[in-house]
Amino acid sequence: MPVKKRYPVPSDIEIAQEAELRPISVVARDAGISEEELEPYGKCIAKIDYVKVLERLKDKPDGKLICVTAITPTPLGEGKTVTAFGLGQGLNLLGKNIINTFREPSKGPTFGIKGGATGGGYSQALPMENINLHFTGDIHAVDTAHNLCSAAIDASILHGNKLNLDPLNITWPYCVDLNSRALRQIVVGLGGRANGYPRTTGYDITVATETAAILALAADLKDLRERIGRAVVGYTYDKNAVTCEDLKVAGAMTALLKDALKPNLVQSTEGHPMICHGFPFANVAHGNNSIIANLVALKLADYVVTENGFGAENGFVKFVDIVARQSGLKVDCAVIVCTIRALKQHGGAFLMKPGVSYSKVKEAAETENLGAVEKGCDNLAKNIDIVKTYGVPVVVAINRFTSDTDNEVALVKKKALEVGADGVAVSEVWAKGGEGGKAVAEEVLRVLETTPSHMKLLFPDDASIKEKIETIATRIFGADGVDYSAEAKRKIALYEKLGFNKLTINVAKTHLSISHNPNLKGVPKNFKLAVRDVRASVGAGFLYPICGAMSTMPGLPSHPAFMDVDVDLETENIKGLF
Repeated sequence: MPVKKRYPVPSDIEIAQEAELRPISVVARDAGISEEELEPYGKCIAKIDYVKVLERLKDKPDGKLICVTAITPTPLGEGKTVTAFGLGQGLNLLGKNIINTFREPSKGPTFGIKGGATGGGYSQALPMENINLHFTGDIHAVDTAHNLCSAAIDASILHGNKLNLDPLNITWPYCVDLNSRALRQIVVGLGGRANGYPRTTGYDITVATETAAILALAADLKDLRERIGRAVVGYTYDKNAVTCEDLKVAGAMTALLKDALKPNLVQSTEGHPMICHGFPFANVAHGNNSIIANLVALKLADYVVTENGFGAENGFVKFVDIVARQSGLKVDCAVIVCTIRALKQHGGAFLMKPGVSYSKVKEAAETENLGAVEKGCDNLAKNIDIVKTYGVPVVVAINRFTSDTDNEVALVKKKALEVGADGVAVSEVWAKGGEGGKAVAEEVLRVLETTPSHMKLLFPDDASIKEKIETIATRIFGADGVDYSAEAKRKIALYEKLGFNKLTINVAKTHLSISHNPNLKGVPKNFKLAVRDVRASVGAGFLYPICGAMSTMPGLPSHPAFMDVDVDLETENIKGLF
């Protein structure tokens, strides 16, 4: 094993830097990847030639696909990523042929509030610093390709505007993979004619762009090229769509993304294979790793564990209604992660908002409170119901902390089974790695054996745009209906006229509530989903309702995570990266 455990458990970065990583060629061999199918990026990272793998194994049956999701998140962190990795480690210890697939971390949360996105404790993806920072350059490639299109738009307008683009109706923003609220709305083209045509635009965070979604949803290079070609960048004065193909930029964008389309092989703190490819986050994007990563993993392994962003109503819903709808993938089992302290918050024991110090709620979070836990289990029940709506069996994983009492854990186990979970187990992977994940792994294996999945989609492709949005609002979020702004109504009418009604739906909303209002905890009632805008990501294959105050460019907190990151000038090791 790359990591030797010691107690008390050190910081995540200490554990990562103490690891003796296995050569990536050995990890690849264990995954069933041949030397000809591997493109090393140094000693411990490699890209996978997915075309060769899928061709060689085209007649091999797919493995079982396990999706790890969660209850509605709180700023306390529920440990969904660490649980997903620990589940993979647990399956590996049980002798199963297992690969984890997961998303590439964005520098937005890495340097913002959350920190890195490679798990924690003894259930991490390695090499942690590389994955959290530049990695193999996939996000940089997306950034460059997307901004090339943005530049092409402004150049086309300046040089005679032959496409008749309406500068007031351009929908393709610029992007950068950092949190920067000052870039949400900007003016470009100032300084005279040589500098372009003045217009308002803005920036999205790179991993929430349509370019990122296209890369993660493309099945191969041909599909990537076609998707980029049909991506809509704006509209003419007479309301016709203008595409990347019309701009003659689609070919160059594809060239920039060709290598980024190949998934990345890494390893866990216990050395088992992991594939990192695709992007966050499920509140402002579709929040799942790439289709190609899952297709490759399902051919190589008997069990594939993937993670969906945020709570079930976000990432899991989007996995089924976007990823599975477009790829034909089938979810065999879902794991819903919960913590006692998060259930207490949903049960009203305390309220912790993003950026607030844990010390302010520590006593309430760590004091036994069976009443709050039981009330908070309403949120767990709702998330179980959401998964069950899609016909998928559910295992609840209780991510246990040292302050959790036996009474609280027993209560959650009881309530989970009462409200429809097919299994429940305690996870202790942060402190114990695979050993702490074996109980969840055994429960997942039991459910896979005894409870078949009957996964189904929520709505047909030919439903109207409003029918699709309202089905998600009422059946998933529990809303009484939908309130559309005048702008949203105008956009929906335009999209229906242009034939975009066959596209699926990717709701952009807060992750801190099942509703669009982050202040509504537990299971919100008596509300209508507020849709203030609807964007068309035609190349990605979805429409993008923007709900409530949601922004596609996050901002930095008063004490962002980057303030703690530095380099030890003696050892040249990175420090403060979590």
